[in-house]
Amino acid sequence: MASHDTTSTHEEYYVPAQSKWPIVGSIGLLTSVFGAGTLMNSSGESGLFILLAGALIITWMFFGWFGNVITESHQGLYSAQMDRSFRMGMGWFIFSEVMFFAAFFGALFYVRTFAGPWLSGEGDKGISNMLWEGFQYSWPLMANPDPALFPGPEETISPWQLPLINTILLITSSVTVTFAHHALRAGKRGALKNWLLLTVVLAVVFLSLQIAEYVHAYQDLGLTLNSGIYGATFFMLTGFHGAHVFMGTLILTVMLVRVHKGHFTPENHFGFEAASWYWHFVDVVWVGLFIFVYIF
Repeated sequence: MASHDTTSTHEEYYVPAQSKWPIVGSIGLLTSVFGAGTLMNSSGESGLFILLAGALIITWMFFGWFGNVITESHQGLYSAQMDRSFRMGMGWFIFSEVMFFAAFFGALFYVRTFAGPWLSGEGDKGISNMLWEGFQYSWPLMANPDPALFPGPEETISPWQLPLINTILLITSSVTVTFAHHALRAGKRGALKNWLLLTVVLAVVFLSLQIAEYVHAYQDLGLTLNSGIYGATFFMLTGFHGAHVFMGTLILTVMLVRVHKGHFTPENHFGFEAASWYWHFVDVVWVGLFIFVYIF
């Protein structure tokens, strides 16, 4: 029998050296969560400083860890198998983010469809109205069951002003990042830089308008995290989405810097592709927010 050399049919899988970045990232996440919890449950500023410290640690981890990955990629250490593992990892990460937002959307739908009507005497658990007799449910919930503890908002945000503008901005940014991706695959570096820069600008404008919307909600409408279940679900959904937009903006900015440094080729650019995947996910989530939080 002839012997077969199987070494040529298997790709080498690069195994990096031991790294400090996983433990640094864990410490940063723990610090951030502890700071956020302290900020929500304390009137002092200690929670804010702890949260910012955690964010700085995570930022350091991002730059250090991804810097290592970029260096290893440029050294030609990654095979096609490694590329597939990167794609699977990014796919599972986005799936976990989908489940993250699904939990908050689920809470919103549960309150609107079940818990709220039950408290006003409707449905098979309508006996719950004994908790707050005379409570009348409607959505958005402007008059809470216990207004002394949780005063309802005076007014809700109109979906046809800043939210509509932000929707147009994000949908447009999804188009521009797609154009940037096509330009990269076609080897058109000038068009790539311009479209990617426009995407970053649109993202920054979106964040600026959302900040303006939050200021308006707190100062003029009485819509806060303490204004009952409507305020809580509104700020948890839009706030976490805003955090993801901020992170996506940073990612796209890093991609823009790398493009100007000459990184990426039409054949090898998964870092850029992963960033565009993430940005499209952020856009889709916002469309859901616009429909189910602002309009209905």
